[in-house]
Amino acid sequence: MAVENFGYKQELKRSLSLADLVVYGMIFMIPIAPFGVYGYVNQEAPGMVPLAYIIGMVAMLFTALSYGNMARAFPIAGSVYSYAQRGVHPNLGFIAGWLLLLDYLLIPPLLYIYAAMALNHLYPDIPKFGFIFAFLISATLVNLRGITFTARMNILFLLAQLTVLGIFLACAWQALHAGGGNGQLTLAPLYNPANFNFGLMMQAVSIAVLSFLGFDAISTLAEETKGDAGRSVGRAALISLLIMGGIFVAQTWLAADLAAGMGFTSADTAFYEIAAIAGGDRLASLAAIATALSWGVAVSITSQAAVSRLLFGMARDGKLPKVLANVHPKYHTPHVSIYLVAILSVGICYLFINAVDTLTSLVNFGALSGFIILHITVINYYWRRQKTGRILAHLIFPLTGLIITSAIMYNMGLDAQKLGGAWIALGLVYLCILNRRGANLVLSKEI
Repeated sequence: MAVENFGYKQELKRSLSLADLVVYGMIFMIPIAPFGVYGYVNQEAPGMVPLAYIIGMVAMLFTALSYGNMARAFPIAGSVYSYAQRGVHPNLGFIAGWLLLLDYLLIPPLLYIYAAMALNHLYPDIPKFGFIFAFLISATLVNLRGITFTARMNILFLLAQLTVLGIFLACAWQALHAGGGNGQLTLAPLYNPANFNFGLMMQAVSIAVLSFLGFDAISTLAEETKGDAGRSVGRAALISLLIMGGIFVAQTWLAADLAAGMGFTSADTAFYEIAAIAGGDRLASLAAIATALSWGVAVSITSQAAVSRLLFGMARDGKLPKVLANVHPKYHTPHVSIYLVAILSVGICYLFINAVDTLTSLVNFGALSGFIILHITVINYYWRRQKTGRILAHLIFPLTGLIITSAIMYNMGLDAQKLGGAWIALGLVYLCILNRRGANLVLSKEI
């Protein structure tokens, strides 16, 4: 379905295939994401990191199904903002977009900080902001060139990450069966009743799902996808999520059995300490550098692309300054939005460079609250408004996703809930100002 059906003009270049979308989602989720957060997940779920990833993947599967449903109905840029606006009410759509801004705007600086911390540990003479500026400039230049160029870069980054992951898996498997840790793969990392605590496990899941954030950003590229964009977006979300879920479980399962009985120096370096057991200091350094480059370069490119498309969609509807909807005449990219993301990233990095835990929680709050609105939108649009009668696809599945996502949010830290609530309150004030000024609230279009 063309964007003209929704009252828009096709301005972005349609050049992405299903494979490009899958690669985009995989890069955004980072194949080696557990390298950086393993220690934090393990603090809440000792020895059961794979279980946290399995629960997180199941929760995200229901969310991916909801994304697929809404992308088929509204194959346009804007993600949950566009879906809720047309599937429920324009005001809820704005709040959904406002929450996604909290997620998408904070992901690039979060990645820059994590990457800078890792490299600063290896190269202490270079200040963290030196690395941050290098990552930020490279991501901005790649995104300005256009989505096709970004897609090509994504393939190179993905191959590099999978190569490093393959080396770790091979070394860890060999070390495990040579007598390291448990000496073999066991079921303990999947469930250990002696250490299992539901509340702590859900806190671990709230950290683990950070690794899955990214499959949802595929929906922001709907207007740059060839062929049946709605169908491709939904399929790509599911495919990338399943592939990455398997990759996350495989590497953390091996790591958990190899690390049996270990005491880690810190949560920051936990996985690298395991890598040192698997392949010595060289593998530990390789894992740390690969993590830094993946978070600081590869994913920052895809995340900046996602948030710029969200800003483009909201500005096009008059929810944000119209200038953010400007498209570059040569590269067909929302270049003003891309520049704004770069500028904001510098400020956010400065504010949170020593408070990365808070920044991580805020990203999760924005994403999970957006997912909650997504599930509500599926039920309202398909089950209540369209009366499709498809009880599994349009009622049971989104309702299950809604319950699981709400449970994860409930078990998040109180500080994140307070800061997230303050962000929502700020958004409501801004929405009231928009409504009083008579801003054009796009109404749902029956199709």
